[in-house]
Amino acid sequence: MRLDPLPLTPDHDIPAPLLTELTALYASNRAFHALSGDFPDPDDIRPEQVAAALADELANPDVEVLLARTEGRLVGVAVTLARHPDPADPDPWIGLLMVDAGAQRQGYGRELAAAVEERFRAAGRSAVRLAVLDNNPGGLAFWTALGYEVVDHRRDRQLDRPCAVLRKQLRTPRRAARVAVLDPDGSVFLFRYDNVEVGVHWALPGGGLEPGESTREGALRELREETGWTDLEPGPLLCTWEHDFTLAHSRLRSSGGTPIGIPVRQHEHIYVAHGPHREPTGPHLAAAHAQDGILTWRWWTREKLAEEPEPVWPPELARLLDEFGQV
Repeated sequence: MRLDPLPLTPDHDIPAPLLTELTALYASNRAFHALSGDFPDPDDIRPEQVAAALADELANPDVEVLLARTEGRLVGVAVTLARHPDPADPDPWIGLLMVDAGAQRQGYGRELAAAVEERFRAAGRSAVRLAVLDNNPGGLAFWTALGYEVVDHRRDRQLDRPCAVLRKQLRTPRRAARVAVLDPDGSVFLFRYDNVEVGVHWALPGGGLEPGESTREGALRELREETGWTDLEPGPLLCTWEHDFTLAHSRLRSSGGTPIGIPVRQHEHIYVAHGPHREPTGPHLAAAHAQDGILTWRWWTREKLAEEPEPVWPPELARLLDEFGQV
């Protein structure tokens, strides 16, 4: 899918062929317009009406109209707002996201939403909001399935219609690697972390990859930095998994002096290594652990790990290790 801003002529008009495409796309969504009331007759949407509606949107310099094309065909349109008129609202908005009715249920809506989110993420925005009319349960189901959460109920500014306000935190993709170190008895080494978003949990040694680093290289480097062990090598792959958390950047601080966190969606490769039962060692480990939010460490037997009430990353680690041992 290609996403481009709406092109205008030198007179700030929509080129005629494009207006024809847009009118067909708007007219195909008769059911939505019947709910929204944006056009006088949802069965007779005309080019001049579409042009006027988009001109009204573009009168705001913070508005951008984006066109989505696949193989040259116009399949969707999105209207975004970089800044809400309410100064208390710090997030950008999606004012409209519409897919041609003939191209619906093919994943274009999700793809268009993801592309809009990526534009906001690239611009340094950390979240996005939108409003769904109370009489549009299908729209609410679509957005909540994409991870948006209802944060407010209000009436819209233009037509005073009741609607739900939804918000989604925009997470930065992050690649990472960890190592499940097993001692001769099969116990696994874990750190106990405290994270600002997910709280206290247990996880394997590891962390984010550096630029140009492979997952095995990153797993080995992180293992050495966090444990001081230099005689282990990542072995077979145990699993991969994704999870969300907030990456604390202790060097970055807000104006109030508190650490700034970066919400991430982390994709991890987890490898297995075998080594002796021992303690982490090294002169700088205490400072490194404090910076990473590591509270303590422990060797876990498979039985104790399966009974641990605090979260363990990855989930069901004991089962994964049991299955790995049977291969």
